[in-house]
Amino acid sequence: MNNNHVYDMLVVGGGPGGYTAALYAARAGLDTIVLEKLSAGGQMALTEQIDNYPGFENGIDGFSLAEKMQKQAERFGARSEYAEVLRMDLTAVPKLVETSEGIFRGKTVVLATGADPRTLGVAGETELLGRGVAYCAACDGMFYKGKTVVVVGGGNSAAADALLLSRVAKKVILVHRRDTLRATKSYHEPLAQAENVEFRWNSVVSALLSGDRLTGVRLRDTVTGEESVVDCDGVFVSVGRQPATALAVGQLALDGGGYIVAGETTETSIPGVYAVGDVRTKPLRQVVTAVADGAVAVQMAEKYIAENR
Repeated sequence: MNNNHVYDMLVVGGGPGGYTAALYAARAGLDTIVLEKLSAGGQMALTEQIDNYPGFENGIDGFSLAEKMQKQAERFGARSEYAEVLRMDLTAVPKLVETSEGIFRGKTVVLATGADPRTLGVAGETELLGRGVAYCAACDGMFYKGKTVVVVGGGNSAAADALLLSRVAKKVILVHRRDTLRATKSYHEPLAQAENVEFRWNSVVSALLSGDRLTGVRLRDTVTGEESVVDCDGVFVSVGRQPATALAVGQLALDGGGYIVAGETTETSIPGVYAVGDVRTKPLRQVVTAVADGAVAVQMAEKYIAENR
C-alpha cells in the first residue's frame, strides 16, 4: 500500500450508506476506498429478512443484499479494505484515517459507521436475535402478524413501535420501567385508544424464556420487586440506539444523543466530511434512507473537490 496515495473519497463503514456512496463515487470517476472493520452490511447484514427495500418482491436477507451492494460498487472500481479505524484527523489536508492496516489519506471522508441498538443486557438476548428478539419493528413486525409481542421502552421509538405493531400483532404489551411514557404527548392518546395495547408500568425484563425460540419474558416490578411471567412470541427492544461516533468526538458537532449533526445534505461541521445512514441526526433510520444519504454525500463531495482543486 502506498501511504502517500490520496484518494478522492475515503468511506468509513461498509453498510448500505457507505457502499452506496462508494458506488456513486466510483461510477463518477472518483478514486474511492471503503474501510470496513468486519464485513459488508453493518447491522443490515444481521437482518434475516428485509421486505421493505424496493426491488425485491420476495424480500432478501440482509447479508445477501450487503454482498450485492459491495459487488456493485466494486464493479465500478471502488476498493474495499478490511481494517479497523483507530484514529482520524478530519481537519488535515488531505484528511487522514489511521487504521489497523496503515494510514489512508483522502480529499473527502464519508462516515457511515452506523448505530447499534441498545440491548437489554439479559441472558440469552444475543442468542435469540431473529428467534423472538428484535430491535426494529419496521423491519421485523410483519413476522409477528396475529401474534403477541412485547415492546420494551418508553420513549418515542418504543411508542412508535408499539403503534406500528398494534396494526399487525394480535396483542402488544408495552413494558416501561416508569409509570408514564417519556414519549411525546402525540403518542399517548393513540396508544391509549388501541384496544390491543396493554401497559405494564414500573416493570423491567429480568429474563427471556425460550426453547428453540422465545416463548415469553419474566418481568420484575421496580416498586415491589415482585416477578411475573408474560407469554409472548416476540420482544421488540426499543430502548434507544448508540451511534458509533467515538472517533468523531472532539472533531465534529454531535447532537444530544451523540449522533453527528448533518442535515439532508449530509454535510458535517467540517467541510469535505459527510455523515450518512444511522450515524447522523435524522428522523428515520432504515436501509432506504441510508442509501439515499450515500447518493447525496457524493454529490456534495464532487462539488467540494471541484472547488478545492
